[in-house]
Amino acid sequence: MSVIPDNTAADAGGERPQVPAADQTLRILRHLARRAAPIAASALARDLEIPRSTVYHLLATLQEHGFVVHLPEQRRWGLGTSAFELAGGYARQQPLARLGRPLIAALADRVGESAHLAVMSGRDVLYIVEERAARRPALVTDVGVRLPAHLTATGRAMLAALPRSQVRALYPDVASFTDRTGRGPARPAELREALREVRAEGFAREDGEVTPGFRSVAVVVRDHTDWPAAAVAVTWETAPADDPTAAVRDVARQLERRLGVERR
Repeated sequence: MSVIPDNTAADAGGERPQVPAADQTLRILRHLARRAAPIAASALARDLEIPRSTVYHLLATLQEHGFVVHLPEQRRWGLGTSAFELAGGYARQQPLARLGRPLIAALADRVGESAHLAVMSGRDVLYIVEERAARRPALVTDVGVRLPAHLTATGRAMLAALPRSQVRALYPDVASFTDRTGRGPARPAELREALREVRAEGFAREDGEVTPGFRSVAVVVRDHTDWPAAAVAVTWETAPADDPTAAVRDVARQLERRLGVERR
């Protein structure tokens, strides 16, 4: 893979940044965000032309605050849960919600079931848009509600799109898992199997793992870097007349286009 030089350290006049440590920290985070998988500290130092000792010091500080995670068995570094929190904060400032709200409303009308849009926030999903269909019961997925990502269709749709090393960092052991109804993945191996099914099918399903008697189907929305920016879902109590999966996938692709993503 070729590396595009990062010239953001200097402005158009070639001046050095006034706060070098801040500049280097932001360049490290940006570089990690652009990568499809975690990267070695030595590669960061080489790609960004930052002294290796400085890279290690900055990574250690970022790790303390949860912005990066270290994978010791691979000797590589990736983004941490605090980076997800920043992404959630961006979503809460409305761009995704503003772009997605009319599409989610149209989806609810089209399938006759409640629809929603969610983003990742650590090991949770955060719901940023919900449209309840006419004569359908209230759901727990109100705007601003957080639910465990591994139990929800939206969460599994996004987790399946993350690098596997990132999922391992989020769910390293049994203690990482919470339970609502006694159903759903409860250990890393079970989550890995669930995510394999999502990747194979191209969408995620949930059946009574959040609320007994309710089912959901979700499709991931990727940004221009192929990162899971959000997920679109439909939830129902009784089986809908038509399978809503195709409609959910169509809305996810429409939202990607609104985000500037063009797929062939």
